[in-house]
Amino acid sequence: MTHCSHKDEQSADGAERPNEGLKKRSKGEKHVSFPPDEQIVSGFAEPKDTSRKVDSCLTLTEVMVAYQQSCTRHQVQPRAHILQQLQQGVCVGGGVKCLDLQGERLDLRSCEALEVVLKSLHFDFINLQAAQLEENGASSLLEMILYYESTTHLDISDNSCMGTWCWRALAHLIKQSVRLSRLDVCNVPVVDYPARSLAKALLTSSLTVLHLHNAQLSGLPLYTLVGALKSNEALKELHLTNNRLNGHNDALHLGDLLRYNTTLHTLDLSSNVVADAGLEELCDGLRLQTAGLRVLLLRNNQITANGMIHLASALPVLKVLQVLDLGENLLGNEGMQVIREPLMVNCSLLELSLARANVTCEGAVALAEFLAESRQILRLDLRQNEVKLGGLMALCLALRINRSLACLNVDHIPPQEEDGFLLETQTMFQSEITQHCLANAAHSLFATDISGPSLSG
Repeated sequence: MTHCSHKDEQSADGAERPNEGLKKRSKGEKHVSFPPDEQIVSGFAEPKDTSRKVDSCLTLTEVMVAYQQSCTRHQVQPRAHILQQLQQGVCVGGGVKCLDLQGERLDLRSCEALEVVLKSLHFDFINLQAAQLEENGASSLLEMILYYESTTHLDISDNSCMGTWCWRALAHLIKQSVRLSRLDVCNVPVVDYPARSLAKALLTSSLTVLHLHNAQLSGLPLYTLVGALKSNEALKELHLTNNRLNGHNDALHLGDLLRYNTTLHTLDLSSNVVADAGLEELCDGLRLQTAGLRVLLLRNNQITANGMIHLASALPVLKVLQVLDLGENLLGNEGMQVIREPLMVNCSLLELSLARANVTCEGAVALAEFLAESRQILRLDLRQNEVKLGGLMALCLALRINRSLACLNVDHIPPQEEDGFLLETQTMFQSEITQHCLANAAHSLFATDISGPSLSG
């Protein structure tokens, strides 16, 4: 393959070794095809940009033929799944929606054979999930993706055998690419060298979305990552689902991140163990967010009504948070009572999820009082709670006053009473709630048309 200088590569201990990657290849561990000398000189002289020229405006059929010829040269069988994608794809201006390599076993020669595809086409998404990437093959493939700026979204999840050379190539891609905007590295341990390598790359990265689900980031790896993200000014979304993040040191580090970073818009901490103590640390950081975090997802974090005390103290001063997900936490009716008045005072929140939060009719009445006062809330999710007839009545009465709520998610209660009057009343309330929400949504669209884009847009 063709490749640019490796001056930014590092050794496993973090020291700079400018030509180590090239030396490794010279021992025969990688097979690289360089272009003629004049093209090499041109490649070094030209600054990298997102419009790097592909070989030519080839049709997908021509790319498919070139891939088959490349496989012959590298003595591997063409992958039927790849040929099928090239045959059925739609190419617009040298770009294709997706190159799906999920589950394909990609050794070094299979990766090298793909170079003709990567240099001929740009993809919106390259999927390398569970591709059983070998060390040399993975590093070679990532170097190609960087050199040809082949994609805006890369998913390299479920490749548990990624070693030092692969992580080094991935870090180089993160650091140098000007086209890659989203990276998924899920179900892969990001500890020790991978954590340090990723953190250093993020100091100067152009990534805007990073998914690190189930990456064992609790403790020192999270501390290392947060250290880099405090000064990062590019990343907009950070997804850390299922990392066993705790309510002590981990939440403290994340609170620090919110104190110093004003670029991050979305922080997803779902399915961790932030708990009440951790929510206190997060709220301390949230209070200082005058610009930045708009979406905070805390679903399934063992938070209770006691944690709502910390949220209640933060809600009145929040200026930018628009979406808050507290679903699958044991908040109960007591939690709804604690945040009822702070929600009334808050002027930023547009969407609140309380699905499966152990709320009954009493909690629904407290939320109905909030809805009657709110002027900006757009969505409220109360699914998988025990909200029955009394709660539905309160919510319905609140929506006769509220003019903003466009979506109220409540479960349709299964007929548990034989009393026909109760069933008829329940259906009537649910129907009226739907009609009020539709009317508010229509009014909101009309207001948007005459006043410009909404905040959520």
